[in-house]
Amino acid sequence: MIWVILCKDKPNSLNERMKVIDEHRAYLSTNPIITLISGPLTDKEGNMNGSFFMVKADSEEEIRVFQRNDPIFKANIWDEIIVSPFNKRVDNLSKI
Repeated sequence: MIWVILCKDKPNSLNERMKVIDEHRAYLSTNPIITLISGPLTDKEGNMNGSFFMVKADSEEEIRVFQRNDPIFKANIWDEIIVSPFNKRVDNLSKI
């Protein structure tokens, strides 16, 4: 099943995010979950303020384990996390 994970950072947490960003990237490079697409959310100036993941997982618990092990989660930076099953109908990413 495909899932979308949307994580919004706590206000004014960019400095804290930057302290763990290399650990976060290293964690993701271990492929702890099948990631279809991911990247940081940003404000209009381009400053990171959250995270977006589209993943393939068998259960929501698999996603929760993935998140609990993420250094950004462990640093308590995310304020709001939305996890939702996703039914892909259109995919134009290859056209960009």
